[in-house]
Amino acid sequence: MHTPPTFDLAICGAGPVGMALAALLVQRGSRAAGIVLLDAKSIEQARRDPRTIALSHGSRQILEEAGAWPVEATPIHQIHVSRRGQFGRSLMDRSEHGVEALGYVARYGAVVSSLADVCERLGVASLRPALVTGSVEDADGVSVQIDQAGAASSLRASLLVQAEGGLFGQQPERAVSRDYGQSAIIAHVRTSSPIAHRAYERFTDEGPLALLPQDDGYALVWCVPPTRAEQLLALDDAAFLARLGAAFGSRLGRFTHTTARLAYPLGLNAQANGTARTVAIGNAAQTLHPVAGQGLNLGLRDAAVLARVLAQDGSPAGLERYANLRQTDRGLTVRVTDTMARIFTGSAPTQGLLGLSLGLLDAFPPARKALAGLMMYGRR
Repeated sequence: MHTPPTFDLAICGAGPVGMALAALLVQRGSRAAGIVLLDAKSIEQARRDPRTIALSHGSRQILEEAGAWPVEATPIHQIHVSRRGQFGRSLMDRSEHGVEALGYVARYGAVVSSLADVCERLGVASLRPALVTGSVEDADGVSVQIDQAGAASSLRASLLVQAEGGLFGQQPERAVSRDYGQSAIIAHVRTSSPIAHRAYERFTDEGPLALLPQDDGYALVWCVPPTRAEQLLALDDAAFLARLGAAFGSRLGRFTHTTARLAYPLGLNAQANGTARTVAIGNAAQTLHPVAGQGLNLGLRDAAVLARVLAQDGSPAGLERYANLRQTDRGLTVRVTDTMARIFTGSAPTQGLLGLSLGLLDAFPPARKALAGLMMYGRR
C-alpha cells in the first residue's frame, strides 16, 4: 500500500495568512520540511492577483519578522474619517504614534510574491494547485484528501490549519453571522486634486466609502445595497464617476478616471472554534466587513500568535492555548467593525450625533490615539 507523506503541520490556504504562518514558524526554529502549504490556485495565478489590500503598521512588523518586507506599497500618513452630510470629522496622523506610516496599500499579488519567495527559500513544501476535498481527524493526527488535476491523493499531518476562507456568501454559516445587505464596489480611481498619502473613510447613508492612496490615485471600496451596486456597475465611466463624486464630496476635486469595477457581498461570519488537531485562522475564522480594513490584519495577527505558540508546543495543547490567547483581540475587532458597519449607515436623526462624535474624537487626542492604536496593532 502507498503510505501518504507525513508532516507536522498542513496549512490549507497559501494566501498571505497561511504563508506568513509557515515563514514565521521556520523563522522561530520549526522544521521547514515538517510544514506543507496547500492551495487550489497556482503560484503564478496568485502572483498576478491585482486586488488591493490595506496593511496596518502592525502587519508590516509581522511581515518583517517573517522576512517578507519590504513589499511594493504606498504608505498612509494620515487617515481622514467623516460622516457625509454631518458636522464633525477626525484626522489620525502618523506623527502622533512615532511611526513611519499608519499603514500601507499594496497589491495582493505583491504580498503573496514576497511571502512565496521567503517560503521557497526556507524550504517549506508547497502543493499547488491542489484542492483539499476533505479531512478526517483521529487521535494521532489528521488525514487530508487532495485533488490535483483529477488525481486523488492524501497526506497526514499532526495538526491542520485552515487558512482559506473565501468570500461571504460562499461560506457555510458560522456561529456569529450577519448579512449587512451591502456589496462592496472596488476599483482604482483618480482625482483632479489628490492629497498624497492620505486615506479617507467616508460614512454615507448607504454604507462606508473608503479611498486608499495607491500609485497615482486611490483604491476605492464603496459599500452600497446590492441593487444600488448593480446600477452603479451598469453605468459608463463618466456617469459612475459623477455618482462617486456626489457620494464622496469635493475634498479631492473631481473624479477623473476609473478602472473596471467589481462587486462582492458583505457580511460577518465568525467562529473561532476548532477541534483537538485543527484550527481556523484569518478569513477562515472570521470574515469581516471591510470598514477600517481589519480583515487581513486580524488574520496576520492570528498567524503571528499561532506561530509563537506552535514553535514552543506543536501539540493539541498548543492549539488550545492559542485559542485562549486570541479571544480578546478577535472578539474586540469583530465587535468594533460590526458596530461601525451598522451604526454609521442610514439617515436617522441620530446620525448627527454620530457625526458630532467624530468631532469630539478629534478634539480628545487620547481617544483618537487609542482607536488608531487598535487599528494598527489590535488588542495586545
